[in-house]
Amino acid sequence: MIQETIVITQNSSGVAHIAPMGIHIPYESQDEFIILPFRPSTTLNNLLESKTAVINYCDDVRVFAGCLTGRRDWPLKPAEKINGQVLSCALAHTEVKLVRVEDDETRPKLFCKAVHTANHAPFKGFNRAQYSVLEAAILISRLNMIPLEKIQAEIDYLRIGLEKTAGDRELEAWGWLMAVIENFRLENNQ
Repeated sequence: MIQETIVITQNSSGVAHIAPMGIHIPYESQDEFIILPFRPSTTLNNLLESKTAVINYCDDVRVFAGCLTGRRDWPLKPAEKINGQVLSCALAHTEVKLVRVEDDETRPKLFCKAVHTANHAPFKGFNRAQYSVLEAAILISRLNMIPLEKIQAEIDYLRIGLEKTAGDRELEAWGWLMAVIENFRLENNQ
C-alpha cells in the first residue's frame, strides 16, 4: 500500500527538509515503512546521514502543493523520540529509524521502522477537492516525465471535483499548482 504523506528529514546542522512523498507500507506490518526517494534528493541525503525521519499524516493539501511550488516554510515542532521535526498541522505522525538500504541508481529503498506514533487531531475525511489537489500535485512532480497533453487532460478531469467541493485551502493550493503548469508551458513554448 502507498500512503501520500509529508516526510520531514533534517541534516546534521538541524535544517529540516519537508517533502511530499508516497510511503510504501507492507500489508503484513504496521510499523515498517519503505521510503523511496529519487536520486539526487535532499530527503535521501538527510535520511542516509541522520538515519531518522518523521512521516506526517496531513489533510491540509496546501502543504503538498506548497512543497512542490517553492513554499516549504511550514510551522514545525520537535519530534518526541528522535532528533527531528513534525508538521504543526499534522493530524498524526510517525517517527522512524532507518534499518537497512537496498541501493539503486535511480531510487534506493530505505527500510524504516517506527519508533513512535502520535495522534494529534481526528481525520474527518477528504473531500473531492483535496483528492484533486493531491493528484494534481503528483502530476506537477512529473512534468518532465509525462507529456503535457496527458497532464492537461488529467487536470481537466480533476477540476470537476475541485469546482464542486473546494474550500479556500484547496482553491489556494490549486492556484499554486496551475501557475507551475502555466510557467512550464511558457518555458517550453507549448
